[in-house]
Amino acid sequence: MFENITQTVDNLLVSLLYLVLGFALFYIGKLVFQIANKGIDVNHELVEKDNLAFALTNVGYYIGLLLAIGAAMSNELFGTHIWANIIDVAIMGGLAIVLLNISAIINDKFILRKFSSRKEIIEDQNAGTGIIEAANYIATGLILNGVLRDNSEAYYEVIILFVIAQVAMVLVSLVYNAITPYDVHEHIEKDNVAVGIGVAGAMIAIANLIAYGVSLESNTWIEAGEILVLETGVGLLILPVVRLITDKILLPGQNLTDEIINQEHPNIGAAIIEAFAYIGGSAMIIWAFS
Repeated sequence: MFENITQTVDNLLVSLLYLVLGFALFYIGKLVFQIANKGIDVNHELVEKDNLAFALTNVGYYIGLLLAIGAAMSNELFGTHIWANIIDVAIMGGLAIVLLNISAIINDKFILRKFSSRKEIIEDQNAGTGIIEAANYIATGLILNGVLRDNSEAYYEVIILFVIAQVAMVLVSLVYNAITPYDVHEHIEKDNVAVGIGVAGAMIAIANLIAYGVSLESNTWIEAGEILVLETGVGLLILPVVRLITDKILLPGQNLTDEIINQEHPNIGAAIIEAFAYIGGSAMIIWAFS
């Protein structure tokens, strides 16, 4: 009985150590976000300006950060030595923070390349842009969650798979713009929140498939990369199919494009249904093949 009590106390102390480390990583991630967005007064944007666009971006970052750190903390491939595990979690968590912030740069330069995201979010308080920025962080967090959960020491593999995944996310933005009968960038810049929601749904759906793909058992990072590319391909193929399903089944008798861009006030509800269809479709694919 005494041994059971001792073991319980030891497990509790270990859990508390991981919890403290998790909070420390989250706080470091918050500081890195502020450094990466130098010149932006976070409290001023959130409290004094009531900037919804920035709030969406900020919370999206926190969700992505939580997903990435959570994967590092719950990695089942670490050894049994507690202090070695804590060092591994700290390194993996730090790497996740860096990669998450790099994803924002990629988003600005390639996905929302036709305008300044910073200007749209800070000056114009464009909630559509804020939603896409948030989705990018959440998508990256999902991908890092899949990559980090089953990777203990091969940090270069994490970076390689991250790069492949980011290329996939850029492809998603190109394909989405190709399957819609309107210019996504043009309408995002016009503060069309509904368009932003649709793009966000597509990004998170593909990230969901990628995260599932990289979490599958593989012998080498090359094999993991092949699975990632395959899952991305499947996701890109379902985007136009899901949009058609949304048009014909989820919104019968209505035209999705008309609801989103051809009205004085874009139909945000229709856009939410579209985003749900993308994310739900990705979940159905994962359940079907798992």
